[in-house]
Amino acid sequence: MSKNVIYILVENLLLENGGINLAIGDIIVGIDIGTSKVCTVVGEVNNFGQIEIICNTSYKCNGLKKGKIINEDDITLSIAKTIKDAEDETNLKINSAYVTIPGKYITIVQNSITKEIKDKYAGISVRDVQSALMQVKDIEIPDGKTLIDIVPDKITLENGTVVSDPVGNLSSAFTISAQVILADRDYVRQLNSVFKKAGLEIDGIVPITLAERNLILDKNELHDHVMLLDIGAGNTDIGVFEGSTFLYTNSIPVGGDNITHDIALVLNIAEEEADKLKRQYGLALKSFIDNDNDIILNTSRDNNKNRIIKSSELIEIIEARIEEIFTIINKDITNHGVKQKINNVVLTGQGIININKSDVAGKINLNIPVKISTGRAVSTVKPTYRTSYALVRYIAARPFAKTVSSNIDTQSEENVFKNIMERIKEFFYS
Repeated sequence: MSKNVIYILVENLLLENGGINLAIGDIIVGIDIGTSKVCTVVGEVNNFGQIEIICNTSYKCNGLKKGKIINEDDITLSIAKTIKDAEDETNLKINSAYVTIPGKYITIVQNSITKEIKDKYAGISVRDVQSALMQVKDIEIPDGKTLIDIVPDKITLENGTVVSDPVGNLSSAFTISAQVILADRDYVRQLNSVFKKAGLEIDGIVPITLAERNLILDKNELHDHVMLLDIGAGNTDIGVFEGSTFLYTNSIPVGGDNITHDIALVLNIAEEEADKLKRQYGLALKSFIDNDNDIILNTSRDNNKNRIIKSSELIEIIEARIEEIFTIINKDITNHGVKQKINNVVLTGQGIININKSDVAGKINLNIPVKISTGRAVSTVKPTYRTSYALVRYIAARPFAKTVSSNIDTQSEENVFKNIMERIKEFFYS
């Protein structure tokens, strides 16, 4: 575990988004539950309004498969282990945390309302904006869904001026457009159960790609029509953004582990060797091979214990699976009517970033420009912790929230439990 202090600068976000209530010493805890591990990041607001990452921990986890919780106890154990390690390192008692949720459980509803101001000459207040956000969430929620977030998007004054922060403007009305984020109630119930078993309450639940947007995308991409693809070990999360508007998200149950499994199955070797070969020879397209080297298979289960293959045979297996991943993605965004809105695709995730020419393979299969993420903060964060870092960064920059701090105790050993829906209500600017 790294002992180095890392700063995630949020000053640009603070300038763009008003009403943020960050206090020096506030602690934000973010947890990402992945297919292979649980990662926890603890951030603290320092004297300069920056999020200082004071701790990051991870622990293996096999309780999530294809985006589904298949073993609550295994996830509980992994969360509890990362929290215990974080508490030992920081001397804090962590009672709550924010958590990510895969896109497959998310429904995005676009909504807008116009808020009348009683006294135009008093200026728009933070309370006016918070009241408008509570109104914009007033939609009919389908059975089986629950409200987890409101993402303010565009605020337009009565004279037609678009502002990111209307507070203080002299206007008799303003219109706020936002994305109302709904989640599958059953999955939220499972998350709540897991957290309770780990002795934690949930501060808020955030879709993976929404959390990652401001970390993974660069400044120009934040204003573009972009699809963010996070290809992890066993799951690929899709997020489509039209500028600041969160248009669409989903997840598909394939990732880097599928490539490893394919190599092991086709070559009849151990998973460990398959993973090593994938990392050593990782290339997404056979046409880019420079030298078709011989590879000795050390764990071959064939009669020939010293079996030798060409590197092209290995890369052909990788290429086939990567092509399938992008084909599934292409079908998904086409069927949901968002493909024509995408100008560029940005790749991230440990399942793909170490495979050379994966961006070229993506462009061929999607017929859209594809690149590996070059967001300015990405290089400062270890790949293992990027989603957790992104979650903490997202929470720190939430506009118009009354509070974003997690429930932390520096002395008491007693956990403080609150009803999850009450915590989420606070998360909604109430």
